[in-house]
Amino acid sequence: MYKKITFKSNGLNLKGNLFYPKDFDDTHKYSAIIVSGSWTTIKEQMAGLYASKLAQKGYITLAFDFRNFGESEGQPRFYESPKLKKEDIKNAVSYLYNHKSISNDNIGVLGISAGAMYTLIAASEDERISTVVSIASWLHDKETLKDFYGGEDEINAKIKAAQNAKIKYANTGEVDYIPAISKTDKKAAMHKSYDYYLDSDRGAIDEWNDTKFAVASWEEWLTTYPIAYANSISQPVLLVHSDGAFLPNNVKKFYDALQIPEKQLIWIETDLETPNHQFNFYDQETEVNKAVEYAWKWFEKNMN
Repeated sequence: MYKKITFKSNGLNLKGNLFYPKDFDDTHKYSAIIVSGSWTTIKEQMAGLYASKLAQKGYITLAFDFRNFGESEGQPRFYESPKLKKEDIKNAVSYLYNHKSISNDNIGVLGISAGAMYTLIAASEDERISTVVSIASWLHDKETLKDFYGGEDEINAKIKAAQNAKIKYANTGEVDYIPAISKTDKKAAMHKSYDYYLDSDRGAIDEWNDTKFAVASWEEWLTTYPIAYANSISQPVLLVHSDGAFLPNNVKKFYDALQIPEKQLIWIETDLETPNHQFNFYDQETEVNKAVEYAWKWFEKNMN
């Protein structure tokens, strides 16, 4: 059971789905969880899946479209901004904070992939967040970006292209786009055969656009280093990952950098090589149900 909702983030209308537990009683105060999915994605993909499953565990949960994506307002469209996305998460906290059926002391957050990066950064800045769960986190640093994006020269070229795209947009209102994913176009944001994003039975749903990624996104994406935020987090943190997901060593670095007594790292066994196991956490029953079970136990321990 969910209801379509709208909340404000820096003056923009963001659209979300608010999921309710079975036998919801509006006289009761519930714990709540904000769920964020991977970069470029919308609420109907992994965020909605996790939100629905966690609502079945007794929480009020929110999956929403970040600004510039899906049904939410924001220009330019398909502009991926860690800075703006963490602000949207904080404003989602504000929305839940004022909900009559939610306990202000029990608002948790859960992020998947890049959504975990945005979620962890938001938690480092917002003490209203009670606790954090990170699933198959994407947590890059300067060195791993070089390995992933073809070296320093290629990264600098992407940053320069982003800067030029921003100037063009400011002067003309025109937006430079590349495909979000492509098996053939080397300029695509994801020039990979990632089945989740290519299969209509998985992530390639009608509501999601795989043809557009704003070139202006590259500068911020390639200069945001989430591990630097670890020592600013005061809330309990659970990290769920595997050797077959993205950047496993960086997740361990982030865990080690957390300066908190209440933290846990859960490593899921897999025979899949990195990054093939990553996408199982997005929608495959075995990994999703495991992650939800670990998350539920963590939220029960730290929010109730």
